[in-house]
Amino acid sequence: MTNAMLEPTMTTTDTSDKATMRAVIQHEYGRAEVLQLGIEPVPTPAPGEVLVRVVAAGLDRGVWHMVAGKPYLMRIMGFGLRRPKTRIPGMDLAGTVEAVGRGVTRFKAGDAVLGTAIGAGAFAEFAKLGESQLVHKPANLSFEQAAALPVSALAALKAVRDVAKVQAGQHVLVIGAGGGVGSYAVQIAKAQGARVTGVASTGKLKHVLELGADDVIDYTRQDFAQAGPRFDVILDIAGNRTLKHLRRALKPRGTLVIVGGENGGSWFGGIDRQLRAMLLSAFTRQKLTSFVSTVSQSALTDVARLAQDGAITPVVDRTFSLAQAPQAFEYLENAKARGKIVITTTLTAA
Repeated sequence: MTNAMLEPTMTTTDTSDKATMRAVIQHEYGRAEVLQLGIEPVPTPAPGEVLVRVVAAGLDRGVWHMVAGKPYLMRIMGFGLRRPKTRIPGMDLAGTVEAVGRGVTRFKAGDAVLGTAIGAGAFAEFAKLGESQLVHKPANLSFEQAAALPVSALAALKAVRDVAKVQAGQHVLVIGAGGGVGSYAVQIAKAQGARVTGVASTGKLKHVLELGADDVIDYTRQDFAQAGPRFDVILDIAGNRTLKHLRRALKPRGTLVIVGGENGGSWFGGIDRQLRAMLLSAFTRQKLTSFVSTVSQSALTDVARLAQDGAITPVVDRTFSLAQAPQAFEYLENAKARGKIVITTTLTAA
């Protein structure tokens, strides 16, 4: 699929009743080939809603799962049984406020914002969001950096601060430290005063050290559970290791937090491993747990403040244009990204 085949024949970006916008559209579940660049109406904000002119949008494994429609449990939970209910994919975004609906008090036209377009779609020139889905963009972040922040940083913050309750002096193992969520988990754990060991592939080790990790483990050459220290906290991000294997590296009263999972089958996608961990936790001194990441304006404010203060820095691996969305998904599938992938609303990649 070439970029030329994806280019639309027309587009306007004014916000009149007949205005249209470029958007990445999927009519069915699948891989990169189901994504097409097309024309959609510019949405109109209802009371309590904000219309954002999107500059950049983040891409991660969560978006990939929604496009693929896997695990199938997602479809049963309301994303659409046979085809996606939301035709425009994408969750993270950053841009400027174009218009606001009645009752919106926190934002005005021209404000630079970031937020989550879950259920609305971020891979478009405009997106309509609820006021509570947005916060003001920190001035020290580019739009591309801001688009890499919301969903991944929220998941990392909840895992480190709220679920694991990482304390100063603890030794934390972050599995998947070079990815989107992992990059933030390393930084947030360090900000909490912990000693951090990151697990990543060979090509990402330098990147993980640059994030602030004290030590790194190359999982292609070394088994973290076979030798070395046992950890106070293990964050298993998008992993697929068995609970038995993970527990061997955990202190007798340590905490394991499973943050997502991969390769768990088409139906459950690793969710069964999370459920088994929480059931087993009742019969051991180790705390084995997971969580469902949620979005709130207060949590968004927290991660934006961390970025504003320099405690966390969004890592953008590569940017793609809207027309290059299929290539962006293919790049994501190759699992080589360091940090986040970002899609911009420009016609060509930045």
